[in-house]
Amino acid sequence: MSPSNLEILAYEDTPLGPLCLRRRELLSAPGTVVTEVTLNHQFLMSSLHNESERALARVALEMHGGSDFSVLVGGLGLGYTAWAALASERVARVEAVELLSPVIDWLEKDFVPLSAELKADDRFVTVQGDVYARLLAPPGERFDLILIDVDHAPDDRLDEGSGRFYTEEGLRRASRHLAPGGILGVWSYAESSPFSRALHAVFGEVRVEEVSFYVAMVEEERTDWLFFARSPRA
Repeated sequence: MSPSNLEILAYEDTPLGPLCLRRRELLSAPGTVVTEVTLNHQFLMSSLHNESERALARVALEMHGGSDFSVLVGGLGLGYTAWAALASERVARVEAVELLSPVIDWLEKDFVPLSAELKADDRFVTVQGDVYARLLAPPGERFDLILIDVDHAPDDRLDEGSGRFYTEEGLRRASRHLAPGGILGVWSYAESSPFSRALHAVFGEVRVEEVSFYVAMVEEERTDWLFFARSPRA
């Protein structure tokens, strides 16, 4: 760790703006090292608080009673959602679709905390691509779980190109990629009534979960929101 307690692991220009992966030791908790991502000079994610990312997979697995799952994860990030899915023996395969190729490179270069675990699991694959475009296109393979953690929120998107996904039309198209009884899960840092209404218009069963956690650095509790919907059973 550098004298400033901050190490820049990677810095890339991307279509969404400058992308930075950094590692630092918390001054408020000496010995605690966190990995963080910023995009377009805005904080995006951290290894310190990943409760809601893991819960996205955990709750979806709890909702689905089957086994031998095929899971599509939209947004690799630091890998916590994919890792949580792979923790279940009921999961046969996890495919993580990541728009930004440098994020996949970080995994391959062991820059992120879960690199070793993810690369060692032969059930896990990464694909560079736009998960929203894929879900809006006609389906090929159908998945038991589709877990999306890309945008900040349905109403606060990294790129306006994803907006169609959050509409009734977009969700109907996405639902065709689910196997019968499959679960769609979407991560958000905020509640979204319009998105919730769109989910209810398309799916027969919708569930919204709040995941709260305490952030010691700012001495306050924060809450992320998880939206789940089930496709009709056969």
